[in-house]
Amino acid sequence: MPETMNLHQAPETITLQRAVWAGRIMSAFVVIALVADGTVQLFAPARIASILQETGFAMELTRVVGPIILACAILYAIPATAVLGAILVTGFLGGAICAHVRIGELGSPPEVISLLLGAMTWGGLYLRDPRIRAILPLIL
Repeated sequence: MPETMNLHQAPETITLQRAVWAGRIMSAFVVIALVADGTVQLFAPARIASILQETGFAMELTRVVGPIILACAILYAIPATAVLGAILVTGFLGGAICAHVRIGELGSPPEVISLLLGAMTWGGLYLRDPRIRAILPLIL
């Protein structure tokens, strides 16, 4: 009888392992996007000058926003602080969405990208962190 139970548990274990890896990949994509954004903000703000001007943000803010984005990415990437990182990333992305809504760019590419990154932030965390799955038992 115990052997039968092990046979039945194996597909569940494989499914969980695949889900964890899918979550890691999604989370890595989010971290890469945030690091790229933070790096541009810090080292090449002229590349985003037109976007900043359109949304009403001063160029000088890149020196503040860049490190904030990088800190959010680091916190999200570290398993022990991933939940805090996800909350901060969500707040940052919500602010980005709000900035575009404020100027009448409803459904614009930056807004859609921010929304998708936010969904991937929590989706990736859900798949890779059993604590989140325990709180929100949606799947798996």
